[in-house]
Amino acid sequence: MRCPFCGNADTQVKDSRPAEENAAIRRRRYCPGCGGRFTTYERVQLRDLVVVKTNGRREDFDRDKLSRSIRIAMQKRPVEPERIDQLISGIVRRLESMGETDIPSKVIGEIVMETLARIDNVAYVRFASVYKNFQDAGDFDKFVSELRPPDLDKA
Repeated sequence: MRCPFCGNADTQVKDSRPAEENAAIRRRRYCPGCGGRFTTYERVQLRDLVVVKTNGRREDFDRDKLSRSIRIAMQKRPVEPERIDQLISGIVRRLESMGETDIPSKVIGEIVMETLARIDNVAYVRFASVYKNFQDAGDFDKFVSELRPPDLDKA
């Protein structure tokens, strides 16, 4: 593994342990060239996924991009980081087990929305605001009003 700091190709593994409920291996590495320390993760990849964007453009699936968007939505929410890692791994496994290598971005967005809705409503609304491209406060109001149960007292 190449050192991200100095580019040295000869790094050493100092510690390995299971991560993400034994779905990955976390490795602490050391670079003898610069003394830098960094962490890598090793995961099983069932197949190479390709995301098909709404404009037809295709790009390789990027787990880190998915992780960043979910972590932004979950920022400052009372959800443990381990739970977020499990959520991300579950989404990736679900995508890999679909049987297709080409996955429309809309499908990925819907799966993330469905998952966040079960975990945290605030994160769900945050993600939806980007995914559905909210333009103003009215878009938020309409979306949030659809989340509220109908008021039985005003019947």
